[in-house]
Amino acid sequence: MSPQFGPAGNPDAFYAAGFKASADMPQWLAGLKLNAYEYQCSRGVNIRQETAALIGEQAAKYGVKLSIHAPYFISLATEDETIAGNTERHFLRSLEVAKWMKADRIVFHIGGPGKGSDRRQAMERAKRLFAKVLEQVEQQSLAGPLLLPETMGKQNQLGSLDEVIELCKMADYVRPAVDFGHLHAVTGGKYTAAEEFAAVFAKIGECLGEDAARHLHIHFSKIEFTKAGERRHWTFDDPFGPPHEPLLYVIADKGYTPRIISESAGTQAKDAKIMQDFYEELLKKDFRRIHTK
Repeated sequence: MSPQFGPAGNPDAFYAAGFKASADMPQWLAGLKLNAYEYQCSRGVNIRQETAALIGEQAAKYGVKLSIHAPYFISLATEDETIAGNTERHFLRSLEVAKWMKADRIVFHIGGPGKGSDRRQAMERAKRLFAKVLEQVEQQSLAGPLLLPETMGKQNQLGSLDEVIELCKMADYVRPAVDFGHLHAVTGGKYTAAEEFAAVFAKIGECLGEDAARHLHIHFSKIEFTKAGERRHWTFDDPFGPPHEPLLYVIADKGYTPRIISESAGTQAKDAKIMQDFYEELLKKDFRRIHTK
């Protein structure tokens, strides 16, 4: 098994080539020799069953692994009963679409702690509501896809690496989605060296098991940030961090097989291909082993 590379959503080049329907994405990606695609439900789950099934059929035909990004409206730490109910429905609807599409992973944001709320108390609320979601998953026979809480890029959001790992301990089908651009932004510019990237894999392996580290779901993009954290996603042509090369050195050196999803602004397929090509060149060379112990 090798790492998988692909875009989040449909890049500008896809539309520039004359395509309109997401069902055409697997074939288009296969033409670039990319093999992963994260379908975006971030603004709401609005896809029809027939369309989802068609995307799944095309992905299977062209060897493209599918994941889904659940709605941004999810807010596990909310104290509002209406929002809590909507959050449960967003999860269940995303799982239903994943079943239609045969997607094997669903990425989601934990949400904010709320104004004036203690972060620890907010995490406890998030865990209680997430436990209800997991109960519904079992009761409605929707288990199957991995549920992936994502590390976040703003100081006022829940989603530090420790918080993500804490949520992942609640069920064996809950695994991390690590956004290294977000970690770069929220730490004020860290995650530029191989040792920093390697430490994330090591911590996940220690806390959640080697399989979780080896097959990690990764989001990657260059991100502009302020003191508050993430400001804007950019492209590989723009002068922002983090660099992708040290991450890929670690992956090649350790033999990890993650799924790496590019979230570049409009060039996500192009930049996914840059990462894939760089990784493949590493494998061809007797490159100097990096020491990350």
